[in-house]
Amino acid sequence: MPNYTAFVTLLAIALYFSTGLMVAKARQKFGVVLPATTGHTDFERVFRVQQNTLEWMPIFLPSLWLFALYVSDIGAAALGLVWIVGRIIYMRGYADAAEKRHAGFFVQMGACAVLWLGALGAIVLRMMHGG
Repeated sequence: MPNYTAFVTLLAIALYFSTGLMVAKARQKFGVVLPATTGHTDFERVFRVQQNTLEWMPIFLPSLWLFALYVSDIGAAALGLVWIVGRIIYMRGYADAAEKRHAGFFVQMGACAVLWLGALGAIVLRMMHGG
């Protein structure tokens, strides 16, 4: 049972939930009334953090779980933590200025790439060896 990966999955969901709370707070702070998603640059950056996190979840979560199942639970969990840290760096950088988001973006993208490529390689190897 991939317990470590399950725990990291819950942490990733908590991170996404926290981005929603940040958007709600930013709406109040900057006076951006629903359903608007524009109106103040500082709000828009907070909103984009949430949206970008959502855009990456369907890439991250299947890659995380496939890596856990075909390669390693602990390895998947460790890379999942790197992804979460990358998202936090991205969030903090983007909150300051759009041009400060790149470091975190590349950390989380790298973690996701390793998860995806590792899962792909392991699955292909098993298929080649009849498993």
